[in-house]
Amino acid sequence: MTGSVLIRALRCGGAIGLLLVLGAITGCHREAVDEDPERLVGEFIFRMKRVHGDLKIGREAFELLWSPAQKNLTERASRASALAGRKLAPEEMIAPSRFSLRFEPRRMHVSQQGDVANVTIQGDPPQRESRTIRCVREDSRWRVVLELPDLPQIQKRPETIQE
Repeated sequence: MTGSVLIRALRCGGAIGLLLVLGAITGCHREAVDEDPERLVGEFIFRMKRVHGDLKIGREAFELLWSPAQKNLTERASRASALAGRKLAPEEMIAPSRFSLRFEPRRMHVSQQGDVANVTIQGDPPQRESRTIRCVREDSRWRVVLELPDLPQIQKRPETIQE
């Protein structure tokens, strides 16, 4: 909102114009995507469909993941950085080519128990495929549970003994 809009509102209608402008600002406030599991899953799918090498969008998708997945991807980035000789970000470890939708989501249903929610996504008939995505609440925010394989321990060469 620019200052000129506020000035025009004051000139045109004084306090009433200002109230209308402020009402429009607060009325346009949208709930954060991570305050509701269904909205979170929809936004995660939207972001993942757009990643394709865009680090900013990759970061936005990364931020919606639960902490174990973020830690896993951070460690993968650290290991990849050591091999590549340059710093790689955790969001660069998200492989968009591994994320593809088998069907177009049409409906979502949420079942929630405490800090865990299952969001079931359904496609259109005749196949009416479905997929359930688990979400957890961390620090008052919903996060997508992405199960990643554990990383193996880093192997070290045995010390050579000099005689």
